[in-house]
Amino acid sequence: MVTDRHWLHEYLQWLTVEKGRSRATLESYERDCLQFLSWLDERGASLSSVATADVEQYLQTLRVTKAPSSVSRATSSLRGWCGFLVDEQLLPIDPTQRVTPSRRGRTLPKPLEEAVVLHLLDTLDDDSAVGLRDAALLELLYGTGARVSEVTGLAVSDLDFDEGLIRVTGKGSKQRLVPMGRSLERALRHYLSPGGRSEFPMPRPTTRLFLNQRGGPLTRQGVDLIIERRALTAGIDRQTISAHVFRHSCATHMLAHGADIRVVQELLGHASIATTQRYTAVSVTSLRSAYTAAHPRAHG
Repeated sequence: MVTDRHWLHEYLQWLTVEKGRSRATLESYERDCLQFLSWLDERGASLSSVATADVEQYLQTLRVTKAPSSVSRATSSLRGWCGFLVDEQLLPIDPTQRVTPSRRGRTLPKPLEEAVVLHLLDTLDDDSAVGLRDAALLELLYGTGARVSEVTGLAVSDLDFDEGLIRVTGKGSKQRLVPMGRSLERALRHYLSPGGRSEFPMPRPTTRLFLNQRGGPLTRQGVDLIIERRALTAGIDRQTISAHVFRHSCATHMLAHGADIRVVQELLGHASIATTQRYTAVSVTSLRSAYTAAHPRAHG
């Protein structure tokens, strides 16, 4: 008997082969759809019997505990899957077609202050292999604004020290070249010198740039743990910092120092400039706060 989960597997295969979706995208789609199937299982229902009202009810339960962006993503995941099943004549009617779209709240990223980032990076003075790796990792996150999945996927061969460039593979396997600043170049060279990356045990040869202490490729969870540990050492609130916060901080600080928004868009790998424009709002917010605090006539 063909199950709903088999249909999900078929959909994910189609996204992989026909659409070339990234692993991170596939994982988020699968997570959203499996959560919906678990909700149906609790009610003794299956996808073939679902109506629009059922989908609306499910999304309403998500709105109680999830952020608007998460609900919007779940809606998109379910629409994509159900649309595929209708096209393949596996479902007679698309139950998501008349679902009211979730309104995504305009949430502004919360970057770290420049002084906080510099303080954190200045505490990375450990010359052990782990210390050199952590310094290179955090310098790269802040210096390029790359996504954590892009950073963990980097190979040593993606670094071009002669040209001062890094080849980054982003969403949809799209590649872009990002510049390597002096601080980042110095940290990477130290990490790749004797006493750095070569000190990690490698049970199997790997081309990945960043390794864990067992010699395997560093994962996203591993990056989170490194950031948490380094924030603790630097006396920074761990709730305010993550790999994505480094990305926000890179963009916001560059715009605050006069970088062209198109340059920042290219650096971050945003398909739409509208995504990059969120960071200009952060800069304006910071400007307004500084003005209110400092200008003698700001309070009337």
